Amino acid sequence: MRFGALGRTALIGLVATLAITGCSSSDSKTGGATNANGLEKTDLLIGEYPGADAAPLFIAIERGFFKEQGLNVKTEAIQAPQAVLPKLANGSMDVVLGSYPTILFIQGSGTEKFKYIADSYQGAAGAFGVMVPKNSQIKKVADLKGKKIGVNATTGLGVLTMNPHLKIAGLDPKTDVQYVVVPTTNQLQSLEKGDVDAVWMTDPYVSEAKNKLGATMLLDTMSGPTESLPITGWAATEKWVSSNPKTLAAFQRAMAKAQNIAATDRGAVTKILPTFTQIPAATAATINLGNYPTTLSPQRIQRVADLMLEYGFIKQKIDVNSMIVASQG
Repeated sequence: MRFGALGRTALIGLVATLAITGCSSSDSKTGGATNANGLEKTDLLIGEYPGADAAPLFIAIERGFFKEQGLNVKTEAIQAPQAVLPKLANGSMDVVLGSYPTILFIQGSGTEKFKYIADSYQGAAGAFGVMVPKNSQIKKVADLKGKKIGVNATTGLGVLTMNPHLKIAGLDPKTDVQYVVVPTTNQLQSLEKGDVDAVWMTDPYVSEAKNKLGATMLLDTMSGPTESLPITGWAATEKWVSSNPKTLAAFQRAMAKAQNIAATDRGAVTKILPTFTQIPAATAATINLGNYPTTLSPQRIQRVADLMLEYGFIKQKIDVNSMIVASQG
């Protein structure tokens, strides 16, 4: 199961699978937050992508899990963590949902220092892949040699997850294919018009391409060397984490409850999606979803960092374990 998540940034287009709605949500309707637990902060602003990645956050809001922890949470839809770095730096935004490549890219560049505080979304078969038009002569990955492949970012999750498969097929990702930036909302049109030979997409666009264009998936980029790759997680700056340990723990407890629901109850996810995205209820019920991990595993996320190093997205190895803040329960 799976869904957008991913780029949505200059580095990771991937979570840019959905149009930003600009919606904002809060659980203040449940009566507001108290500070009975000695929290450093009770009012939090959370940056999120309006896609399946963020479903646990909105489940937590809807069911009052933050209120139970003494927190009043508001949300802000974002395109990418880079766009809200000033807010994170000055503390006006507390926590952000970011694709793992995006946060690791920022970390590697030294622009900001982040800590991962909760996992969110992990890839699964069926909804992250390279789509080709109906009756395309491209039948296997090797046939992509010399072709144009649409991606929402040339340093995004699409490219990162395609490169290992191109390599296995005997192609050099740098010279044998041409990656072309195609905004997520233009992907179907570009594929239909032939502006590109193939497009890397995520659901619901994968499903739309199949249903509207008769397109087929040439390559599932959550298979083989990139199977079950982590997509997005919740992060906060090192400064925020050190300044707000009790608030952090409260946030983690609320999210853990919601994450468990998302991991075990697809109905809860599909019910919440139309409330904060542009996905109709009928589509939400049928799209491929990713997985919702219930533990924050440095080993899983290290796979992303190592791939980024191998393909030149970052210049030095990042020890993901040093970025993890485990939940205190």
